[in-house]
Amino acid sequence: MRDLPSPDADAAAATAARNDRLTKPPGSLGRLEETAVWMASWQGRHPPRASDVFCMVFAGNHGVTARGVSAFPADVTEQMVANFAAGGAGINQLARLLDARLEVVPLSLERPTGDISREPAMTAAETCDAFRKGFETVQKADIALIGDMGIGNTTVAAALGAALFGGDGADWAGPGTGLDQEGVDHKAAVIDRALERHRRQPADSLETLASLGGREIAAMAGAILACRLNRTPVILDGFVNCAAASVLHCLDARALDHCVAGHVSAEPAAGRFLDHLGKKPLLDLGMRLGEGSGAACAALVVRAAVALHDGMATFDEAGVSGKRDDP
Repeated sequence: MRDLPSPDADAAAATAARNDRLTKPPGSLGRLEETAVWMASWQGRHPPRASDVFCMVFAGNHGVTARGVSAFPADVTEQMVANFAAGGAGINQLARLLDARLEVVPLSLERPTGDISREPAMTAAETCDAFRKGFETVQKADIALIGDMGIGNTTVAAALGAALFGGDGADWAGPGTGLDQEGVDHKAAVIDRALERHRRQPADSLETLASLGGREIAAMAGAILACRLNRTPVILDGFVNCAAASVLHCLDARALDHCVAGHVSAEPAAGRFLDHLGKKPLLDLGMRLGEGSGAACAALVVRAAVALHDGMATFDEAGVSGKRDDP
């Protein structure tokens, strides 16, 4: 974190200059033009590339599920990991569409984290171990997608949001896997108990992660940091993914400059995370699946941005007259 790479200004300038010469009115591709520049600046090359996509899905179990905060039992986490392995999950279909490499990393599923309403989620050693596993999972690619699987993890993500950025359970709790309003109210009350228990001592965001987070959230934070260090652009997924990113953001506001928000989750407080992170999502499709699915859909947009930048002809190449100068 003390030596974060910066974007490549020369690659960004070359990409922006080509954008201005393409056969189109200036700025007419909107955020697609900005996205091509962003990709080039972090890859450190012009033109940027978007063919090699690496998707990581981290899975963890949470002791707080014993408090009835999810519409599904904790067994579903392990069952869904098996579904990933069999190719039957949503992210499998999107990874095939992208021709992406997909790595699914289960993290001690047989040993749920502590119930955050009664005890810390993890020890410092457990937090560091999960962070390291995420860090070491990263492979070099043109784009990295990071997703999650873990019954109960919207509860711990909401607790992290409240602890890092302020508010209470009602501000951050949502339906997750499908709770009704009574269930959401109960979930908020459980989060408030967790916040009361863990707010007694000042803590930095890594200590907050250990107290309130989960192994998959720590692993995602580690993966995001590893991508920064090897200059791989990252597309963030939804609510839980943003909680992991927030841990790094609270350590250094520059830590997520290599990340773009793929979409805004339908989880009600998802926009709160994006506002605090200063990220404008590429998509808003009402999705709340997790698994990296929103990031994978956004990768199609990023790929379009790069294809347009790299493939379109310039005015000179096409023999097309440029914009007339004002008289």
